[in-house]
Amino acid sequence: MLVVACVKQVPDTTQVKIDPVAGTLIREGVPFIMNPFDAHALEESLRLKDKYGFRVAVISMGPPNTEVTLRKALALGADETILLSDRAFGGADTLATSLVLAEAIKKLGQKEEVAMIVCGRQTIDGDTAQVGPGIATRLGYAQLTLVDRIENVDLQARKIKVSRRLEGRHEIVEAPLPALLAVIREINRPRYPTVPMRLMAGDATVTLWDNKTMRLNQETIGLKGSATQVRKIFSPERARGEILGDGVNNPQEAANLLVDKLVEKGVICL
Repeated sequence: MLVVACVKQVPDTTQVKIDPVAGTLIREGVPFIMNPFDAHALEESLRLKDKYGFRVAVISMGPPNTEVTLRKALALGADETILLSDRAFGGADTLATSLVLAEAIKKLGQKEEVAMIVCGRQTIDGDTAQVGPGIATRLGYAQLTLVDRIENVDLQARKIKVSRRLEGRHEIVEAPLPALLAVIREINRPRYPTVPMRLMAGDATVTLWDNKTMRLNQETIGLKGSATQVRKIFSPERARGEILGDGVNNPQEAANLLVDKLVEKGVICL
């Protein structure tokens, strides 16, 4: 049985710059990394492989240089990697992205039964948290979001039990397989690749599926299949703060100054 890990290659957001005139990202010279949430999804997939004997397939939709990220997945222990890359896929929003990924998982399922899909909660470049649920909805899989621990997998009963981290509490949920899990960072600590695995990954094959392979209607993918489009990216203005008085040694004075400021700004009336 197969566990499919969905990963995305993203720009290192600590080093991203924005063109102030065009309002677009300056990609030249920006390093790319595996989306941190997806790194935890890959690690959890590998742990399922170690414990239950699953095979792990890693898929990613992106430009040709995404192959670097998929080779890292191979170095960590993935059994197979699929790169979904075609100009027709470019410019996709979450709706079109989830369609391509779901169809790729269907294609993998034609050769081997898919037990579950594991993805990160969200990506650091989009922050929508929509692609995972979109894949689950398209495939008709149970979807388990905000997963911080897999309690048990019962292959005979075809059930999975997980812990979900909610605000101020945890929720234990059982669902039928196949299922999609969207995991959070607290679920594990990703492993590091060994030197022999790195060398192996350098010679391994990353399978490319373009739209000639996928045969998807071009009206439903890429920009044409996207219900939303990004028109502009900009940096928010920096908020300016002000220290009023000595709040440690003279809190009453600081409180009076704060009230005066709020009255001056019209926030409160006395």
